[in-house]
Amino acid sequence: MAKRTAKKTPPTTAIGNESIEDRKARAGKILAGLRKSYPDADCALSHANALELLVATILSAQCTDERVNIVTKELFERYKTAADYAAESPAAFEKQIRSTGFFRQKTKSILGACAAIVADHDGNVPETMAELLRLPGVARKTANVVLGTWFKKNEGIVVDTHVGRLAQRMRLTWTSRDSKDAVKIESDLIQLIPRKSWTFFAHAMTWHGRRICAARKPKCQECRVSKWCPSAFAP
Repeated sequence: MAKRTAKKTPPTTAIGNESIEDRKARAGKILAGLRKSYPDADCALSHANALELLVATILSAQCTDERVNIVTKELFERYKTAADYAAESPAAFEKQIRSTGFFRQKTKSILGACAAIVADHDGNVPETMAELLRLPGVARKTANVVLGTWFKKNEGIVVDTHVGRLAQRMRLTWTSRDSKDAVKIESDLIQLIPRKSWTFFAHAMTWHGRRICAARKPKCQECRVSKWCPSAFAP
C-alpha cells in the first residue's frame, strides 16, 4: 500500500455559502457536542501496549473491532514480543487470523513489521510517524492510531470508515460524498479541529457513527450535534 502524507495546505475557497472561518467555527461546536456526548471516547481495540495496538490496528482493516478483539485475545497470549511474531511461519499465523479477512496480506504486514521492529528498533515500536511509515504494511491510518492512542502524540487524525463518512455528512471536508480519499479528508479535518483534540475527535466520531449517525438511518432526533450538521433530518 502506498504511504502518503496528508498535506496541511488549507483550502482557498469556500463551499457554497459557508466560508472557511464559518466552517471552522461550526466544527468547534460539533467537537464540543461530541465531548459532552462521549467524554470517555477511546480506541475500541483491546491492547495493553504499543505492539498489541499495532497488530490489532492492522487486523482491523475491513473487519469489525469486535471480531479483532476476539482474535487478539488468544493471539496476545501466544505472542508477547515483536520477535515472537517475526519467528512465526506465515502459514501458521494465517490460520490464527483467518476470520479477520485478507489474512494473507495481514500476515505479511504484521510479520514483516515485527521483523523490522526487531532489526531496526531493538524490538520496540517506534514513536515517530516517519519511522512507523517505514514499517512493512503500516500506512498513515495505522501510524496515527498508534501515535495518538498509545504514545499520546497528535500527528494526525485517524480517518476510518466512520470518520470519513461523518466528515462528509457533516460537511467537514471539501471532498465529494462518494470520495474514499482518506488522506484528503484528513487534510481537510486538520484545518478545522485543534491539534490537541485530533485523537479524541477521531475516537468520538467513530463512537458517534456506531451509536447515532448510522449510514442508512441516522438517529438525528437523538443527535447532540444535529443543529450543526447540514445533512440532519435529510430524507
